[in-house]
Amino acid sequence: MSAPLPIVRTVADLRARVRAWRAEGLRIGFTPTMGALHEGHLSLVRLAGARTDRVVASVFVNPTQFGPNEDFDAYPRDEARDAALLAGAGCDLLYAPSTAEMYPPGAATTVTVAGVSEPLDGQARPGHFAGVATVVAKLLNQCAPDVAVFGEKDYQQLQVIRRLVADLDLPVEIVGGATARAEDGLALSSRNAYLSAEERAVAPRLNRALRTVFETVKAGGDVAAAEQQAVSDLLAAGFSQVDYVEARRPGTLERLGPGPADAPVRVLGAARLGRTRLIDNLGD
Repeated sequence: MSAPLPIVRTVADLRARVRAWRAEGLRIGFTPTMGALHEGHLSLVRLAGARTDRVVASVFVNPTQFGPNEDFDAYPRDEARDAALLAGAGCDLLYAPSTAEMYPPGAATTVTVAGVSEPLDGQARPGHFAGVATVVAKLLNQCAPDVAVFGEKDYQQLQVIRRLVADLDLPVEIVGGATARAEDGLALSSRNAYLSAEERAVAPRLNRALRTVFETVKAGGDVAAAEQQAVSDLLAAGFSQVDYVEARRPGTLERLGPGPADAPVRVLGAARLGRTRLIDNLGD
């Protein structure tokens, strides 16, 4: 039986572990998570392990990236399960700070990334990316990894983090890990646990709608018409609200259309099914 995964809960203890590894000449990988782990997270841990000698994963449900009516209190938490899964994926250390450790009394600094954070989820979830950028900047400074791995399922988040790291000259390589999916195409997400059996059967329609937009746009079809058709199809399939389905330029997330696009395309979507907000993306 393997030993339990070591857990540290303070910045000082995290830095001491990383400093000891660095003294041995080892490269450090880092995978930040909010817990409720699934195969998508574990694939990111394995990717970090393939590129480095030691892997740290964090589990921290970050309150500053949740809006006032979102699911912070309901977000699934099970540290023991997460730790066991991380150990099985080759993680070497779990960093599980408290909210007070991450945001001590008097904390007053927020990191804002302009441009790439503004459309899509930036409009649908005001303040979300400021919370993401702030906590990621703190985590990267706390762990000081050589490589940090983030999932492409949160494609806009990944672009925000790339911009953050470039603009602040943070000495870390940001690596994007491919979206893990169920056999029917649904992107794996901790929030999928909220889906009822009936909703789970409908949920893959989001991926299919995005793929139809992508194929239509790549074939020279009208961008705006393809987006509007996808929204109509999702509402007809049973989604209660579609925050967006949009074709954008990869990386910068500049708007494409409204007519045919003559550039690489990334199609991003977010829609609500019951109490669950699903996001997905695909493309070039």
